[in-house]
Amino acid sequence: MLRVGPRRRFLRKPVSITRLTPARKAAAVRHLRRADAKLARVIAAVGTCQLTVRDGNAYRSLFRAVLYQQLAGNAAAAIERRVQALFGGRVPAPAQLLAASDEALRAAGLSRQKTVYLRDLAARFDSGALSVRRLAALPDAEVVAAVTTVKGIGEWTAHMLLLFGLGRPDVLPVGDYGVRKAAQQLYQLDDLPRPHTLEQIAAPWRPYRSVASWYLWRMLDTEVLL
Repeated sequence: MLRVGPRRRFLRKPVSITRLTPARKAAAVRHLRRADAKLARVIAAVGTCQLTVRDGNAYRSLFRAVLYQQLAGNAAAAIERRVQALFGGRVPAPAQLLAASDEALRAAGLSRQKTVYLRDLAARFDSGALSVRRLAALPDAEVVAAVTTVKGIGEWTAHMLLLFGLGRPDVLPVGDYGVRKAAQQLYQLDDLPRPHTLEQIAAPWRPYRSVASWYLWRMLDTEVLL
């Protein structure tokens, strides 16, 4: 008779998550200067990296990202203040948002579509399908896969969460117009680079593509001798 041993439990190996600390930003700048002569000119013109990472709470970051979608900054900020005023001046907890009436949210300035998106986001965090703690511990690709299940959240928003919300150092937002436009100018391309082309250009920047992306954004507002 064939004897079968005890069933082995395969546990997922813990993943070490790197975050963009001040020391890592300084290391990133040194690396990028050495790795890419063209980007080094941008760094010299722009100066010290001022990339700011928010509080690391994925729910609050996504809430704000959805609220700001397709709105000018001033208009979005005004709606944000009115929405938060409904909840004591804070981003509402998931349960609070789910309990709020559509009428109150609409009166604060949220469109019908934004209300649907924010309720879906809140429902997923309220149910535990998404978790601030788990998202903070996931690798970048898994964060993107998880949050893009929410209505109204695509890859670009997921990349902004990784970069500015979770402080991941090696994010390349391949769909961001500003990054693509700056890359087109810096590398004298005929057209805006497609994601694959941008990935190839950015290969030497690893593992600090977040900092390189920040410099490309700033490049558009800075005079750089190319």
